[in-house]
Amino acid sequence: MLTATEKQRYRRHLQLPEIGEAGQLRLRAARVLVVGAGGLGCPVLQYLAAAGVGTLGIADSDRVELSNLQRQVLYGPADIGQLKAAAAAREVHRLNPDVYCRQHMLRVDRANVREVLENYDIVVDGSDNFPTRYLLNDACVSMGKPLISGAIYKFEGQVSVFNYQGGPTYRCLFPTPPSATEAPNCDTTGVLGVLPGLVGTAQATETLKVILGLGEVLSGRLWIFDALTFQSRLLRFERHPEHSQLHLDTANLSDYQDWCAPDLRSVSPMELQALLQSDSPPFLLDVREPDEHTICHLSGAMLLPLAHVAQGANQLPRQHAVVVYCHHGTRSAQAIAQLQDQFGFSNLLNLTGGIHAWATEIDTQMPTY
Repeated sequence: MLTATEKQRYRRHLQLPEIGEAGQLRLRAARVLVVGAGGLGCPVLQYLAAAGVGTLGIADSDRVELSNLQRQVLYGPADIGQLKAAAAAREVHRLNPDVYCRQHMLRVDRANVREVLENYDIVVDGSDNFPTRYLLNDACVSMGKPLISGAIYKFEGQVSVFNYQGGPTYRCLFPTPPSATEAPNCDTTGVLGVLPGLVGTAQATETLKVILGLGEVLSGRLWIFDALTFQSRLLRFERHPEHSQLHLDTANLSDYQDWCAPDLRSVSPMELQALLQSDSPPFLLDVREPDEHTICHLSGAMLLPLAHVAQGANQLPRQHAVVVYCHHGTRSAQAIAQLQDQFGFSNLLNLTGGIHAWATEIDTQMPTY
Protein backbone atom coordinates (compact mmCIF):
# COMPACT_ATOMS: atom_id res chain seq x y z
CA MET A 1 0.00 0.00 0.00
CA LEU A 2 1.06 3.56 -0.58
CA THR A 3 1.67 5.79 2.40
CA ALA A 4 -0.32 8.98 2.90
CA THR A 5 2.71 11.00 1.79
CA GLU A 6 3.08 8.89 -1.37
CA LYS A 7 -0.58 9.30 -2.19
CA GLN A 8 -0.18 13.06 -2.01
CA ARG A 9 3.12 13.14 -3.94
CA TYR A 10 1.82 10.94 -6.78
CA ARG A 11 -1.76 12.20 -6.78
CA ARG A 12 -1.67 13.12 -10.47
CA HIS A 13 -0.63 9.57 -11.30
CA LEU A 14 -3.32 8.11 -9.08
CA GLN A 15 -5.92 10.20 -10.89
CA LEU A 16 -5.08 8.40 -14.13
CA PRO A 17 -7.14 5.18 -14.37
CA GLU A 18 -4.37 3.68 -16.50
CA ILE A 19 -1.96 4.01 -13.56
CA GLY A 20 -3.79 4.29 -10.25
CA GLU A 21 -2.38 2.92 -7.02
CA ALA A 22 -1.53 -0.46 -8.56
CA GLY A 23 0.58 1.24 -11.20
CA GLN A 24 2.31 3.46 -8.67
CA LEU A 25 3.20 0.39 -6.64
CA ARG A 26 4.74 -1.15 -9.77
CA LEU A 27 6.82 1.98 -10.20
CA ARG A 28 7.96 1.77 -6.58
CA ALA A 29 8.99 -1.86 -7.08
CA ALA A 30 10.85 -1.20 -10.36
CA ARG A 31 14.64 -1.31 -10.59
CA VAL A 32 16.14 0.71 -13.45
CA LEU A 33 19.80 1.08 -14.37
CA VAL A 34 20.82 4.28 -16.18
CA VAL A 35 24.17 3.90 -17.94
CA GLY A 36 25.68 7.34 -18.40
CA ALA A 37 24.84 10.33 -16.22
CA GLY A 38 25.46 12.87 -18.96
CA GLY A 39 23.18 14.75 -21.33
CA LEU A 40 20.69 11.90 -21.74
CA GLY A 41 21.06 10.36 -18.29
CA CYS A 42 20.29 13.61 -16.45
CA PRO A 43 16.68 14.04 -17.66
CA VAL A 44 16.09 10.29 -17.45
CA LEU A 45 17.13 10.28 -13.79
CA GLN A 46 15.14 13.42 -13.02
CA TYR A 47 11.86 12.14 -14.37
CA LEU A 48 12.18 8.56 -13.18
CA ALA A 49 12.98 9.81 -9.69
CA ALA A 50 10.06 12.25 -9.77
CA ALA A 51 7.77 9.47 -11.00
CA GLY A 52 8.64 7.32 -8.01
CA VAL A 53 10.72 4.54 -9.57
CA GLY A 54 11.88 2.77 -6.41
CA THR A 55 15.47 1.87 -7.31
CA LEU A 56 17.70 3.79 -9.71
CA GLY A 57 21.20 2.69 -10.59
CA ILE A 58 23.67 5.21 -12.00
CA ALA A 59 26.72 3.89 -13.86
CA ASP A 60 29.31 6.48 -14.86
CA SER A 61 33.04 6.88 -14.28
CA ASP A 62 33.40 10.49 -15.49
CA ARG A 63 33.67 13.69 -13.49
CA VAL A 64 31.63 16.86 -13.99
CA GLU A 65 33.33 19.46 -16.20
CA LEU A 66 32.43 23.06 -16.94
CA SER A 67 31.58 22.20 -20.56
CA ASN A 68 28.95 19.70 -19.31
CA LEU A 69 26.76 22.36 -17.74
CA GLN A 70 25.34 23.54 -21.07
CA ARG A 71 23.20 20.39 -21.28
CA GLN A 72 23.69 18.17 -18.19
CA VAL A 73 21.11 19.85 -16.04
CA LEU A 74 21.55 17.84 -12.83
CA TYR A 75 24.83 19.64 -12.19
CA GLY A 76 25.96 23.15 -11.33
CA PRO A 77 29.30 24.94 -10.93
CA ALA A 78 29.75 23.53 -7.42
CA ASP A 79 29.75 19.99 -8.85
CA ILE A 80 32.71 20.54 -11.19
CA GLY A 81 35.38 17.94 -10.54
CA GLN A 82 33.04 15.58 -8.71
CA LEU A 83 32.15 12.11 -9.94
CA LYS A 84 28.93 12.28 -11.93
CA ALA A 85 27.46 9.17 -10.33
CA ALA A 86 27.84 10.70 -6.86
CA ALA A 87 26.63 14.17 -7.87
CA ALA A 88 23.63 12.73 -9.72
CA ALA A 89 22.72 10.49 -6.79
CA ARG A 90 22.70 13.48 -4.44
CA GLU A 91 20.37 15.34 -6.79
CA VAL A 92 18.09 12.32 -7.12
CA HIS A 93 17.87 12.16 -3.31
CA ARG A 94 17.05 15.86 -3.20
CA LEU A 95 14.29 15.41 -5.77
CA ASN A 96 12.79 12.36 -4.11
CA PRO A 97 14.26 11.01 -0.85
CA ASP A 98 12.14 7.85 -1.15
CA VAL A 99 14.09 6.65 -4.22
CA TYR A 100 16.93 4.26 -3.46
CA CYS A 101 19.95 5.21 -5.59
CA ARG A 102 22.87 2.87 -6.28
CA GLN A 103 26.10 4.39 -7.50
CA HIS A 104 28.32 2.47 -9.92
CA MET A 105 31.39 4.68 -10.28
CA LEU A 106 32.82 2.74 -13.18
CA ARG A 107 32.80 2.39 -16.93
CA VAL A 108 30.61 -0.55 -17.91
CA ASP A 109 32.73 -3.04 -19.85
CA ARG A 110 32.68 -6.70 -20.78
CA ALA A 111 34.34 -7.70 -17.51
CA ASN A 112 31.72 -6.11 -15.24
CA VAL A 113 28.56 -5.77 -17.35
CA ARG A 114 26.78 -8.87 -16.01
CA GLU A 115 27.47 -7.94 -12.40
CA VAL A 116 26.29 -4.35 -12.92
CA LEU A 117 23.08 -5.29 -14.77
CA GLU A 118 22.02 -8.33 -12.75
CA ASN A 119 20.03 -6.48 -10.06
CA TYR A 120 17.95 -4.37 -12.45
CA ASP A 121 14.79 -5.00 -14.48
CA ILE A 122 15.35 -2.39 -17.20
CA VAL A 123 18.46 -0.77 -18.67
CA VAL A 124 18.46 2.78 -20.05
CA ASP A 125 21.35 3.54 -22.38
CA GLY A 126 22.54 7.12 -22.00
CA SER A 127 26.06 6.40 -23.26
CA ASP A 128 27.79 8.34 -26.02
CA ASN A 129 29.78 5.63 -27.82
CA PHE A 130 29.06 2.63 -30.00
CA PRO A 131 31.09 -0.01 -28.09
CA THR A 132 28.97 0.58 -24.98
CA ARG A 133 25.74 0.51 -27.00
CA TYR A 134 26.60 -2.88 -28.49
CA LEU A 135 27.81 -4.19 -25.16
CA LEU A 136 24.58 -3.18 -23.39
CA ASN A 137 22.46 -4.65 -26.17
CA ASP A 138 24.27 -7.98 -26.08
CA ALA A 139 24.15 -8.08 -22.28
CA CYS A 140 20.42 -7.35 -22.27
CA VAL A 141 19.86 -10.14 -24.80
CA SER A 142 21.93 -12.52 -22.67
CA MET A 143 20.09 -11.55 -19.48
CA GLY A 144 16.60 -11.03 -20.90
CA LYS A 145 16.25 -7.33 -20.06
CA PRO A 146 14.63 -4.56 -22.15
CA LEU A 147 16.94 -1.77 -23.30
CA ILE A 148 15.72 1.83 -23.65
CA SER A 149 18.13 3.42 -26.11
CA GLY A 150 18.73 7.06 -26.96
CA ALA A 151 21.23 8.89 -29.13
CA ILE A 152 21.87 12.51 -30.12
CA TYR A 153 23.88 14.21 -32.83
CA LYS A 154 24.01 17.99 -33.35
CA PHE A 155 20.29 18.80 -33.75
CA GLU A 156 18.88 15.27 -34.14
CA GLY A 157 17.84 12.67 -31.62
CA GLN A 158 16.74 9.05 -31.72
CA VAL A 159 14.93 6.75 -29.29
CA SER A 160 13.92 3.10 -29.48
CA VAL A 161 13.22 0.16 -27.17
CA PHE A 162 15.12 -3.05 -27.84
CA ASN A 163 14.76 -6.64 -26.67
CA TYR A 164 11.25 -6.00 -25.38
CA GLN A 165 8.89 -8.98 -25.22
CA GLY A 166 10.63 -10.78 -28.07
CA GLY A 167 10.97 -7.65 -30.20
CA PRO A 168 13.98 -6.56 -32.26
CA THR A 169 17.34 -5.86 -30.70
CA TYR A 170 19.79 -3.04 -31.37
CA ARG A 171 21.64 -5.31 -33.80
CA CYS A 172 18.47 -5.81 -35.85
CA LEU A 173 18.63 -2.10 -36.65
CA PHE A 174 22.42 -1.66 -36.63
CA PRO A 175 24.00 -5.11 -37.25
CA THR A 176 27.63 -4.00 -36.95
CA PRO A 177 29.40 -0.99 -35.42
CA PRO A 178 30.77 1.77 -37.64
CA SER A 179 34.51 2.10 -37.98
CA ALA A 180 36.46 4.54 -35.83
CA THR A 181 36.64 7.03 -38.69
CA GLU A 182 32.92 6.73 -39.54
CA ALA A 183 31.51 7.23 -36.06
CA PRO A 184 30.78 10.77 -34.90
CA ASN A 185 32.74 11.86 -31.85
CA CYS A 186 30.88 13.80 -29.17
CA ASP A 187 34.15 15.46 -28.15
CA THR A 188 34.47 17.13 -31.56
CA THR A 189 30.80 17.59 -32.48
CA GLY A 190 28.59 20.19 -30.87
CA VAL A 191 25.04 19.55 -29.71
CA LEU A 192 22.11 21.86 -29.07
CA GLY A 193 21.88 22.06 -25.28
CA VAL A 194 18.15 21.32 -25.01
CA LEU A 195 18.25 18.30 -27.35
CA PRO A 196 19.42 15.78 -24.71
CA GLY A 197 16.57 16.97 -22.52
CA LEU A 198 14.02 16.19 -25.20
CA VAL A 199 15.52 12.81 -26.06
CA GLY A 200 16.18 11.82 -22.46
CA THR A 201 12.62 12.71 -21.51
CA ALA A 202 11.41 10.46 -24.34
CA GLN A 203 13.58 7.67 -22.92
CA ALA A 204 12.07 8.22 -19.48
CA THR A 205 8.60 8.07 -21.03
CA GLU A 206 9.32 4.73 -22.68
CA THR A 207 10.77 3.41 -19.43
CA LEU A 208 7.58 4.28 -17.56
CA LYS A 209 5.48 2.68 -20.31
CA VAL A 210 7.49 -0.54 -20.06
CA ILE A 211 7.13 -0.63 -16.26
CA LEU A 212 3.41 0.13 -16.36
CA GLY A 213 2.51 -1.81 -19.50
CA LEU A 214 1.00 1.30 -21.05
CA GLY A 215 0.46 2.29 -24.65
CA GLU A 216 2.50 1.23 -27.64
CA VAL A 217 6.15 0.88 -26.66
CA LEU A 218 8.76 1.93 -29.25
CA SER A 219 9.71 -1.67 -29.96
CA GLY A 220 10.47 -2.25 -33.63
CA ARG A 221 10.22 1.50 -34.19
CA LEU A 222 12.89 4.18 -34.15
CA TRP A 223 11.68 7.68 -33.25
CA ILE A 224 13.76 10.31 -35.03
CA PHE A 225 13.47 13.96 -34.02
CA ASP A 226 14.87 17.02 -35.80
CA ALA A 227 15.06 20.02 -33.49
CA LEU A 228 15.64 22.48 -36.35
CA THR A 229 12.31 21.68 -38.02
CA PHE A 230 10.60 20.20 -34.95
CA GLN A 231 9.52 17.33 -37.13
CA SER A 232 9.67 13.71 -36.10
CA ARG A 233 9.21 10.44 -37.91
CA LEU A 234 9.03 6.75 -37.07
CA LEU A 235 11.20 4.20 -38.81
CA ARG A 236 9.86 0.66 -38.51
CA PHE A 237 12.21 -2.32 -38.48
CA GLU A 238 11.86 -6.05 -37.99
CA ARG A 239 13.51 -8.66 -35.82
CA HIS A 240 16.21 -10.54 -37.71
CA PRO A 241 17.09 -13.88 -36.11
CA GLU A 242 20.68 -13.84 -37.36
CA HIS A 243 21.27 -10.54 -35.55
CA SER A 244 18.87 -10.77 -32.62
CA GLN A 245 20.42 -13.97 -31.31
CA LEU A 246 23.87 -12.46 -30.86
CA HIS A 247 24.75 -11.97 -27.21
CA LEU A 248 27.75 -11.63 -24.91
CA ASP A 249 28.96 -15.16 -25.60
CA THR A 250 28.49 -15.20 -29.38
CA ALA A 251 29.17 -11.64 -30.58
CA ASN A 252 32.46 -10.43 -32.03
CA LEU A 253 34.52 -9.13 -29.11
CA SER A 254 35.97 -6.40 -31.31
CA ASP A 255 32.51 -4.79 -31.28
CA TYR A 256 33.22 -3.79 -27.69
CA GLN A 257 36.60 -2.27 -28.41
CA ASP A 258 36.66 1.38 -27.48
CA TRP A 259 38.37 3.29 -30.30
CA CYS A 260 38.85 6.07 -27.79
CA ALA A 261 41.14 3.77 -25.79
CA PRO A 262 42.96 1.61 -28.33
CA ASP A 263 46.10 -0.41 -27.64
CA LEU A 264 48.43 2.53 -27.33
CA ARG A 265 51.17 3.95 -25.19
CA SER A 266 50.43 6.98 -23.07
CA VAL A 267 52.39 9.71 -21.37
CA SER A 268 51.21 11.69 -18.34
CA PRO A 269 51.49 15.49 -18.19
CA MET A 270 54.34 15.17 -15.68
CA GLU A 271 56.16 12.69 -17.90
CA LEU A 272 55.71 14.96 -20.91
CA GLN A 273 57.11 17.89 -18.97
CA ALA A 274 60.25 15.86 -18.28
CA LEU A 275 60.52 14.80 -21.91
CA LEU A 276 60.21 18.40 -23.12
CA GLN A 277 63.10 19.37 -20.84
CA SER A 278 65.30 16.51 -22.04
CA ASP A 279 68.00 16.56 -24.73
CA SER A 280 65.63 14.87 -27.18
CA PRO A 281 62.18 16.45 -26.79
CA PRO A 282 59.27 14.79 -28.59
CA PHE A 283 57.42 16.11 -31.62
CA LEU A 284 54.04 17.52 -30.55
CA LEU A 285 50.88 16.93 -32.58
CA ASP A 286 47.64 18.79 -31.76
CA VAL A 287 44.60 17.10 -33.35
CA ARG A 288 41.98 19.60 -32.14
CA GLU A 289 40.21 22.19 -34.27
CA PRO A 290 41.84 25.55 -35.14
CA ASP A 291 39.60 27.54 -32.78
CA GLU A 292 40.60 25.28 -29.87
CA HIS A 293 44.28 25.60 -30.81
CA THR A 294 43.88 29.38 -30.70
CA ILE A 295 42.58 29.27 -27.12
CA CYS A 296 45.58 27.31 -25.86
CA HIS A 297 48.26 24.96 -27.16
CA LEU A 298 51.64 23.54 -26.32
CA SER A 299 54.51 25.57 -27.70
CA GLY A 300 55.79 24.28 -31.03
CA ALA A 301 52.93 21.84 -31.57
CA MET A 302 51.85 21.05 -35.11
CA LEU A 303 48.10 21.52 -35.66
CA LEU A 304 46.48 18.70 -37.63
CA PRO A 305 42.75 18.28 -36.89
CA LEU A 306 41.55 14.71 -36.49
CA ALA A 307 39.56 14.81 -39.73
CA HIS A 308 42.75 15.59 -41.68
CA VAL A 309 45.15 13.22 -39.95
CA ALA A 310 45.37 10.85 -42.91
CA GLN A 311 46.26 13.67 -45.31
CA GLY A 312 48.97 14.97 -43.01
CA ALA A 313 50.51 11.65 -42.00
CA ASN A 314 53.53 12.12 -44.26
CA GLN A 315 54.48 15.27 -42.31
CA LEU A 316 55.06 13.36 -39.08
CA PRO A 317 58.47 12.02 -38.05
CA ARG A 318 58.92 8.29 -37.58
CA GLN A 319 62.36 8.23 -35.99
CA HIS A 320 61.62 9.81 -32.62
CA ALA A 321 58.66 10.13 -30.25
CA VAL A 322 55.50 11.96 -31.28
CA VAL A 323 53.17 13.03 -28.48
CA VAL A 324 49.61 13.45 -29.72
CA TYR A 325 47.11 15.49 -27.73
CA CYS A 326 43.59 16.94 -27.88
CA HIS A 327 41.26 18.36 -25.24
CA HIS A 328 40.84 15.29 -23.01
CA GLY A 329 42.63 12.47 -24.82
CA THR A 330 39.78 11.02 -26.85
CA ARG A 331 40.51 12.41 -30.31
CA SER A 332 44.23 11.90 -29.86
CA ALA A 333 43.61 8.22 -29.11
CA GLN A 334 41.54 7.93 -32.27
CA ALA A 335 44.24 9.69 -34.29
CA ILE A 336 46.87 7.29 -32.96
CA ALA A 337 44.69 4.28 -33.79
CA GLN A 338 44.25 5.56 -37.34
CA LEU A 339 47.94 6.35 -37.83
CA GLN A 340 49.00 2.99 -36.43
CA ASP A 341 46.46 0.96 -38.41
CA GLN A 342 46.68 2.75 -41.74
CA PHE A 343 50.24 4.03 -41.83
CA GLY A 344 52.18 1.74 -39.52
CA PHE A 345 53.40 4.35 -37.03
CA SER A 346 55.01 2.87 -33.92
CA ASN A 347 56.40 5.98 -32.23
CA LEU A 348 53.18 7.65 -31.02
CA LEU A 349 52.30 8.56 -27.44
CA ASN A 350 48.94 9.77 -26.19
CA LEU A 351 48.86 12.62 -23.66
CA THR A 352 46.68 11.28 -20.86
CA GLY A 353 43.86 13.72 -20.12
CA GLY A 354 44.84 15.96 -23.03
CA ILE A 355 45.67 19.63 -22.74
CA HIS A 356 43.02 19.96 -20.04
CA ALA A 357 45.14 17.75 -17.76
CA TRP A 358 48.28 19.68 -18.77
CA ALA A 359 46.64 22.97 -17.79
CA THR A 360 45.36 21.49 -14.53
CA GLU A 361 48.53 19.72 -13.42
CA ILE A 362 51.45 21.57 -15.06
CA ASP A 363 50.68 24.99 -16.52
CA THR A 364 47.97 26.37 -14.24
CA GLN A 365 48.21 29.78 -15.94
CA MET A 366 47.19 28.35 -19.30
CA PRO A 367 43.72 29.42 -20.46
CA THR A 368 41.42 26.46 -20.90
CA TYR A 369 37.84 25.75 -21.98
